[in-house]
This record gives sequence, C-alpha cells and structure tokens, in this order.
Amino acid sequence: MNKTSITKVNAPDLSLAQRVLAPTPSFFKKIRTIGLVMGVIGAALLASPLALPAMITTLGGYLTLGGSIISAISQTAVKGE
Repeated sequence: MNKTSITKVNAPDLSLAQRVLAPTPSFFKKIRTIGLVMGVIGAALLASPLALPAMITTLGGYLTLGGSIISAISQTAVKGE
C-alpha cells in the first residue's frame, strides 16, 4: 500500500501497521526523538559497569520505560489532511 492511499483513509479506519507506516506530524517526530533519548539515557544508567546507588538504577529503569512508551505512542500519530 503506498503512502498516498494511507493518508486519504480516515484515521480511525487504519490498522496499527498502517498507522505506524503513515506520515507522522513534525511535533510527534520531536516527541519521538525525546522519548528515544530518554530510553538511551535510561539504558546507559542500567548498563553502567560502575556500582550505582539503587535510586539511580531505579531512575534508569523509569527513564527506559517512559522513553519507550513515549516513542511508541508518538509513532502512531497520523498526519491529518
């Protein structure tokens, strides 16, 4: 399915795969990037070879979780007509 046919379909009628492949608004692209950065920072804290305090490790887990959720949700936003 090409992108022109995806953008002409109403957003509620799209499947999840079509929503992910449809064009994303620029605002949500920025939000997606912020979520990816949060996830990378969280993963770096979790994978650190140093012994970090439990609070920092917990923060890393929350950053990873929050970043992945933000990125996934912002990717499914569809540009309107």
